Amino acid sequence: METLSFQFPAGPPASGRAQVGCVGSGDLEVLLEPGTDGALTIQVVTSVNGSAPRWQQLFERMFREQQLPALNIAIHDFGATPGVVRLRLEQGLEELSHD
Repeated sequence: METLSFQFPAGPPASGRAQVGCVGSGDLEVLLEPGTDGALTIQVVTSVNGSAPRWQQLFERMFREQQLPALNIAIHDFGATPGVVRLRLEQGLEELSHD
């Protein structure tokens, strides 16, 4: 198991929380909660050692296109593909936008 940390610029804190996915399903779980003003912080716990560059590239592609609210995002990965990771993140962000 490996724990990775990433940080990106963000806007004001999000107003809600969201949980999508389920790590026990062989997929991944994403937890989103309000963060510190100006910071998007991501912690990934993954079963795939040496995957930090893949995660970094995925996050850079997703977050360069939009300014997100300040969030603390926790991802519990079970070897999910980048497509599934992006899908779960987008689902969580969509849930936050409905709060």
